[in-house]
Amino acid sequence: MAEKKEEKKPEKKAEEKQEEQPPEKAEAKEEKKEEKKAEEKKPEKEERKEEKQPPRKPKKRRHAVVHVYSSKNDTIITATDLSGAETLAWASGGMVVKSHREEGRPYAAMQAALRVVNSLKGKGITHVGVKIRAPGGVGMKTPGSGAQAVVRTIARTGIRIGRIEDVTPLPTDSMKRKGGRRGRRV
Repeated sequence: MAEKKEEKKPEKKAEEKQEEQPPEKAEAKEEKKEEKKAEEKKPEKEERKEEKQPPRKPKKRRHAVVHVYSSKNDTIITATDLSGAETLAWASGGMVVKSHREEGRPYAAMQAALRVVNSLKGKGITHVGVKIRAPGGVGMKTPGSGAQAVVRTIARTGIRIGRIEDVTPLPTDSMKRKGGRRGRRV
């Protein structure tokens, strides 16, 4: 029994020591945490003050007009200023592909549009209006397959499109269609 009492006494002393130390350590830890929080909060506020800058001036919008002539056999893209007097860039399906039969296809139109858009971006143009034209008159009244590809490509490249118009010339008092009186004989 004496052994048991002796064993219990050292345990109690160790327990008393542990009980005495944790409250002091806990207070010290709490003080350190509060100091850390205070230190963390101060730089955040300072950083926020540094982050506040005078309001930025909005970027100037630069506008252009993209004229797309799209027939069954070719697609021609011309970018001009708003008045249409000064040409900024132009490309056609024939400049991009080798064979003549490919000139009017969507792929050729897409590559030509990329050329024009890259040139416009280099000149600082951010917004465009698109005018699509088919042959019209006594010819086809609907644009070729390249017109849609051009519009899609312009939209994907990051230039904003404001308005898309169809400016195909329609006859009000029809001219004589080619082919002669008896029509085209096949």
